[in-house]
Amino acid sequence: MAHRHTVIRHRAAVTVLGALVLAGLPSAAAGEPKPAGSASSAAQTLGADEPAPEVLSALQRDLGLTRSQAQDRLVNEAEAGTRAGRLRNALGERFAGAWLRGTVSAELTVATTSADGVPAIEAEGAKAVVVRNTLPRLRAVKAQLDRTAILADTRDTPLWYVDVPGNRVVLEATDRSAADAFVKAAGLRPDQVGIRVTTNRPRLFANLTGGDPFYIDGLARCSVGFSVTQGQQQGFVTAGHCGRPGARTTGYNQAAQGTFQASTFPGKDMAYVAVNADWTATADVRAAGGTTVRVGGSVEALVGASVCRSGSTTGWHCGTIQQHDTSVSYAEGRVDGLTQTTVCAEPGDSGGPYVAGVQAQGVTSGGSGDCTSGGTTFYQPVNPILSDFGLTLTTAASGQAAPAPQGTTTADTWATGRVYDTGATVTRAGVRYRCLQPHQAQGVWSPEATPALWQRV
Repeated sequence: MAHRHTVIRHRAAVTVLGALVLAGLPSAAAGEPKPAGSASSAAQTLGADEPAPEVLSALQRDLGLTRSQAQDRLVNEAEAGTRAGRLRNALGERFAGAWLRGTVSAELTVATTSADGVPAIEAEGAKAVVVRNTLPRLRAVKAQLDRTAILADTRDTPLWYVDVPGNRVVLEATDRSAADAFVKAAGLRPDQVGIRVTTNRPRLFANLTGGDPFYIDGLARCSVGFSVTQGQQQGFVTAGHCGRPGARTTGYNQAAQGTFQASTFPGKDMAYVAVNADWTATADVRAAGGTTVRVGGSVEALVGASVCRSGSTTGWHCGTIQQHDTSVSYAEGRVDGLTQTTVCAEPGDSGGPYVAGVQAQGVTSGGSGDCTSGGTTFYQPVNPILSDFGLTLTTAASGQAAPAPQGTTTADTWATGRVYDTGATVTRAGVRYRCLQPHQAQGVWSPEATPALWQRV
């Protein structure tokens, strides 16, 4: 579907369609997971033990859960992320992905390329699956498609990704012959890429509370993502396709708001808007019925986890994460590294925030379908935005963004404001730690105090 912006005429916004036995395994990693409802350190760290009522009600509505099931699901997902992180670090190259299944996300599955890893996985209370392909091998196949897409016409092959549960690379296409030609042009064998023919064609949802509308140069509307700071400057993140550097914004009340300072699209779909002194950054994301949810951090959720989205067109909706690191070819250009979800969205929702519990996940990029018939959406993960643009997320811990990294710290010294990926190692008070889950560091999340995020080595 061709991309058309949400257009403003006579100060009224008229929306039109727009554009996943091992030696040396620490003893702390062994044992069955705690039952849902008992507040483990992971659930407490991520705020899953005391979820916002707005999150619970939306999960009940969109995933068909009872209130108790929604509460159990959030706790299980928080704990599973830590368990998966420990196993990823312990299995090393034999780790081939992790994902969640079940009504309350009670089943954590971890894939390994060697049967030697099965006892360690089962010791964590997870289901073990032995697969053929390593993640690096699958990512190499996807990278070949990425490179080929630079010069190829991908209008009929708009989506490709690493399917972690399937242990394969999948290409979604509107035409089988176009898919076959794309795979051949990439120098890949037919057995290296699974092809799924579909009528869905992703488009962009283009058109300081997360989810509120804002307007770009009086011509288009998007949604505020998450509040951030850069030094003392306050602002917010949103989708890159919403505006270019220099574009001016007005807020939900049509008052002057700010200016796009940085924007990347295509390739990535991320932007940063600095606001004027009339606007104050908050940790809030707009939920249902005028209520808000307070963001607690940016810990990345697993494939299969629940996620909720806020947007200025359709409001508050939930679904599940289908896969990370997805490449999407929109009519306006290709974007890599997106996360695919079952959450619905419509034009004007672009740039709006996704949260897993109270953890920031990303900002709406695009998708297919709508919130009447259902659909698929993609979000730009928030941690790369924070890292690329040197921003710090505004969280509920302090009511403002975490302090920026201090210039006197060494590269391997743990520091607030830095974005850490799984496997990263840091030093804190002379002790070495390894990261378990991707996140931006906060002062209240020091390694020695958060075993949900860090493992002593």
